[in-house]
Amino acid sequence: MNANTFGNNFRVTTFGESHGSAIGVVIDGCPSNVEFDLPFIQSELDRRRPGSTRIGTKRNEEDKIKVLSGVFENRTTGTPIAMIIENTDQKSHDYSSIKDIYRPGHADFTYEKKYGLRDYRGGGRSSGRETAARVAAGALAKLILKSYGIEISAAIRSVKDIYIEGDFIPPFKAPLYTVNSTKDNEILSLIDKTIQEKDSLGGVIECHIKNVMPGLGDPVFNKADAVLSYAIMSIGAVKGIEFGKGFEATKLYGSQNNDEMDENGFLSNNAGGILGGITNGEEIIFKAAFKPTPSIAKEQKTIDKNGNPVKIEIKGRHDPIILVRALVVVESMAALSILDLLLENKKYV
Repeated sequence: MNANTFGNNFRVTTFGESHGSAIGVVIDGCPSNVEFDLPFIQSELDRRRPGSTRIGTKRNEEDKIKVLSGVFENRTTGTPIAMIIENTDQKSHDYSSIKDIYRPGHADFTYEKKYGLRDYRGGGRSSGRETAARVAAGALAKLILKSYGIEISAAIRSVKDIYIEGDFIPPFKAPLYTVNSTKDNEILSLIDKTIQEKDSLGGVIECHIKNVMPGLGDPVFNKADAVLSYAIMSIGAVKGIEFGKGFEATKLYGSQNNDEMDENGFLSNNAGGILGGITNGEEIIFKAAFKPTPSIAKEQKTIDKNGNPVKIEIKGRHDPIILVRALVVVESMAALSILDLLLENKKYV
């Protein structure tokens, strides 16, 4: 397993660091003659872009994508596609005061234990900025899936202990892109209060994948839900995932949880579109739990690299809540997963 590569058929390798000159992605295994819609790919990156929302980081990157190879006359050539995004608004000096201190909730301690050194400027490869490269690849995957009629959308289902009721009906409204906007004012007030308290928030993102054909995934190690779980859990802030009824199913009888069938198909979708690791043709539904952003200005206890106890207040420009910018990242990893499974099933290609 390559720690920087995702996928067996549509292989995506990301590279670069948060405060390096650029981040980027190389895609191998993309079919030839796919329409390469650069404006759409850029629009997906704009959804994740730092500085795009008042409730996010003040780091203001344009995140303009540059295509280096694999595309000719707006069509993919079947050869590796390379894309980069230059970093233009990094402020590495913001991190000089903590270069020898491990930030609570971050990968600083474990990264140094693994590699013997770490890039303290924004976390290097462990930074959430790496996900911009995934979004570029995911946008291309969405374009390919669109030709099969497959649609992917995500929305915020809860923030902290505020749960948003309602059916999942895209499109969702700015600025929060919650399942419905009835509690947006309450959530925005909570975010403002949390910012004043120098703290951060987490929550749950719900994702739906429509029009997936039955038969994707394998019954043992390459289950469709296992592939999706691996993809979503690889997003740095995600701490849990569930499909369909998920943990709620533990409170039900089998007679309540089983999806009965008649001559017209399934009568419910408690399984979330996947049975025995294989897609059943119903809508794939999952929820991902995001932890609060670990970078906060509130004083915390930690240690330095010599093991001495110290206190830390993290300076710099950080998201008080990552959910809004993470929506497109969840969609992108879902798209990469489904496309990889589809390409594995040759009868659909």
